[in-house]
Amino acid sequence: MAQRGLRIIALAQNAAEGNSDVTNHSNSTQFEFLGMVGMIDPLRPDVADSIAQCQAAGVEVKMITGDHRITALAIARDLGLATTLDQVITANELEGKTPAELKEIVQRVRVFARVSPRQKLNIVNAAREAGHFVAVTGDGANDAPALQVANIGVAMGKSGTDVAREAAELVISDDNFRSIVAGIEEGRIAYDNIRKVTFLLVSLGAAELLMVLLAVVTGHPIPLLPVQLLWLNLVTDGIQSVALAFEPGEGDSLKHPPRPPSEPIFNRLMLERMVLSVLTVGIGGFTLFSFALNNGWSVEQARNLLLLVMVLFENLHVGNCRSETKSAFALSPLRSPLLFYGTIAAFSIHLLAMYVPFLQNILGTEPISLTSWMVAIGVAFFIIPMMELHKLVWKLRHSN
Repeated sequence: MAQRGLRIIALAQNAAEGNSDVTNHSNSTQFEFLGMVGMIDPLRPDVADSIAQCQAAGVEVKMITGDHRITALAIARDLGLATTLDQVITANELEGKTPAELKEIVQRVRVFARVSPRQKLNIVNAAREAGHFVAVTGDGANDAPALQVANIGVAMGKSGTDVAREAAELVISDDNFRSIVAGIEEGRIAYDNIRKVTFLLVSLGAAELLMVLLAVVTGHPIPLLPVQLLWLNLVTDGIQSVALAFEPGEGDSLKHPPRPPSEPIFNRLMLERMVLSVLTVGIGGFTLFSFALNNGWSVEQARNLLLLVMVLFENLHVGNCRSETKSAFALSPLRSPLLFYGTIAAFSIHLLAMYVPFLQNILGTEPISLTSWMVAIGVAFFIIPMMELHKLVWKLRHSN
């Protein structure tokens, strides 16, 4: 029965003469063995798939149970955690182990059987000391210490005790392991979107700063007025950055390992790409502004053209920001309707500002010729191949 994953209880009755109530004969040794009962708490059909998703995502799953070793192996085999009995360690084998030995065991073993609450606590501490970011699930009062010392304690909402829920940081309302996996995926998507929005805002803001610095160094007029910079950052860029924050996942969030908790948001990838985008937008915009001035354009006309180019840079660059590794052409614009229509709205608002007298007076904008439109689009489009080239180079550098 244990090999089939059943929990076994032996039953007996008091054989004392005249009374079968065991409570009245607690010191009696006269019991008649009746047999054994096997019980099972069946696994949910989707648990094995969820654990496989965790393993693919670089999340190691350990099973800690009070069940018999053979019972634990049978359950672990169904979960894909263990196949042989030597992959299961019992409480007796853990007794007397030093912290260093326990750290080695935690790294190697996936299934712990007949474990007491104290030993579960020691296992969690050993995993943390080994450098793991540990999440612990539990539903009983005995799980509370381990839930409390884990990086993230996850209690069951339906079957969990009040003590377990109070000790945990998270409570799963449906007691479903799949909800934890879904939470991991949503967390990764949210973090990726934070990086995307940060990259968009910082790269464009730094490019604007670079243009001003180049103008000061070369003795040119300030390329953009303060009100024009506010227009870019609060209106056109603001709409797109908010929409980008709701970008759906790329479908592979659970196919790559988790990032180290100590990794900064400005990692090597973001810094490289940010420098490239800042140089492309900053130098490209300033060169166009300088070219216009040198060809007889007034400062106001050159600023109007540069402001349009910066809006186009934002409209195109937001496509680059949708993925750190995938080409902008590989992602359908309709995959994120909010971003698609938000980008159209941002461009339309600026187009309106070029033709409405009220906004023209505030922003110093005016309509431009078809030739100027083609030049503006050509300069702004240059951000696409630059980002695509970096994505290709990055992929080749990290393909092994």
